[in-house]
Amino acid sequence: MRKTKFYFCEMALCMAISVIMPAVVSGAEEKYSKTASSEEQVSNTQTVGKYGMLPIYGRDVKDGTYEIEVESSSSMFRIIEAQLMVEDQEMEAVITLSGTGYLKLFMGTGEEAAGADDGEYIGFEEDADGMYTYTIPVEALDKELHCAAYSKRKEQWYDRVILFDASSLPDDTLKVELPDYEKIEKALEAYKEAGEASSVRTEESEETAENTENAGETETKAEQSVEAGALSPFEPVSVAKEDGVYAIEVTLTGGSGKASVNSPTYLTVKEGKGYARIQWSSSNYDYMIVGGEKYLNESEEGGYSTFTIPISVMDEEMPVIADTTAMGEPHEVAYALTFYEESIGSKSQMPQEGAKRVVAIAMVIIVGGGILNHFINKKKRV
Repeated sequence: MRKTKFYFCEMALCMAISVIMPAVVSGAEEKYSKTASSEEQVSNTQTVGKYGMLPIYGRDVKDGTYEIEVESSSSMFRIIEAQLMVEDQEMEAVITLSGTGYLKLFMGTGEEAAGADDGEYIGFEEDADGMYTYTIPVEALDKELHCAAYSKRKEQWYDRVILFDASSLPDDTLKVELPDYEKIEKALEAYKEAGEASSVRTEESEETAENTENAGETETKAEQSVEAGALSPFEPVSVAKEDGVYAIEVTLTGGSGKASVNSPTYLTVKEGKGYARIQWSSSNYDYMIVGGEKYLNESEEGGYSTFTIPISVMDEEMPVIADTTAMGEPHEVAYALTFYEESIGSKSQMPQEGAKRVVAIAMVIIVGGGILNHFINKKKRV
């Protein structure tokens, strides 16, 4: 009788466990799987960083612990204090939030956080004042970093973007020189104003007609520039860098305001002199005139017009002429390029170089995987 009673108790316990455990497991799986809707993300509206910012990686910062300022895309996720730790080219930071509303952080988007394992979440610690602090990895300074935050009250992830401001570090902390972002911002504003002041039509046919009407005036201005010596032959500007290839920020003004050039672009220093590779947003430019010399388009047919030209001056407008065939008949249009000396940096910052690195890594993985697979199959056959 006692054995029967014990048997039924055991069966009841097993049934209870079979009912309760899936619910517990399911609850654990769903605990951090909810993300805020786009309507609930309304506080995530502030932009961070400055135009043209270039990432600063751990290799560019001296080892040590520093106070640093951090920008946030949301006023609901305000970082009031941050300490940056740098060691062996790796960076992490201890950040303190203004409130205690977030249970966990995740370096990535809210969607990625919802599908991550618990071990990937970053929990908080309370400091002496009861404020929440989090120790997070820092991929780079002066770069937008996605940081999802899990609300205790709402029980869901919110997308945030943060940026560690390299310019707020103590002097001599960086191994590289930062560009003058204020100067770049002013140049961008000037570019926008020039574009707004231009009489730009929405229909390309109307724009073509307008450019045709003004072609004579444009050519006259270009001829006047040459006669005045603005485009006379010059010695390329000296650049205080070793001979090699670098990246440099450049802005374009003039024309109808619709054309643009890639920035940053390649800067080649040869015998201490500077030359820029200019790629236009159009394939319709067949030559440029710089310093009275004509430079032909280097791109293949159908590609964006590209020219390698000497730089006559830094941080000031450099007059150039570009001949376009977009209006049917060729027309020379007067422009000005401005190169920013303080923005000169490693060519690794160029998107093209990043793409090359990705391809190289992919090839290593493919080749390495093939070799590994060969030895595994060989071992299996043995």
